[in-house]
Amino acid sequence: MTTRLDEITAADVMSRVLVTVEPTETPLMAWELMRRSQIRHLPVVDRDGHVEGVVTRELIATCWGGGPATLERQTVGELIGHARRPRVCLDTPLPQIAATMLDARCDAVPVVSESGTLLGLITAVDMLAVIAGRPAKERVAPDTTPALFRIEPVLHPPATGQ
Repeated sequence: MTTRLDEITAADVMSRVLVTVEPTETPLMAWELMRRSQIRHLPVVDRDGHVEGVVTRELIATCWGGGPATLERQTVGELIGHARRPRVCLDTPLPQIAATMLDARCDAVPVVSESGTLLGLITAVDMLAVIAGRPAKERVAPDTTPALFRIEPVLHPPATGQ
């Protein structure tokens, strides 16, 4: 049995296990989170779980010109400040998700609840996997509650002389 593409919704396609970053975090920390997690898209979520946007490796790379020090003087919120912030709902059909991504010229779109809280993320790779009939490896059951991870930096006190 085949499923028509317009019958597939965001809930069927989205990744539910995500690493997120707060808007007050530095782009350098976001870069490190993406590097360690081996991901290209990092949802920016406030303390209440509302999506402010998605930061990408490419976006951070465009700001890298001044070196790491430049990335420590600004925040992820400032970095995504004026970027378009497309989003879709759980019941958004696949063709509409694709149109949203094309219109916004982005390769990832957050899936949000009616109140704007993050439920999942859909990337261009997720879309291609569905079209090719290849579900993503990390895909979990549709009834799984989204798991959002926030990594807090730990600062160690300076070493004391002996």
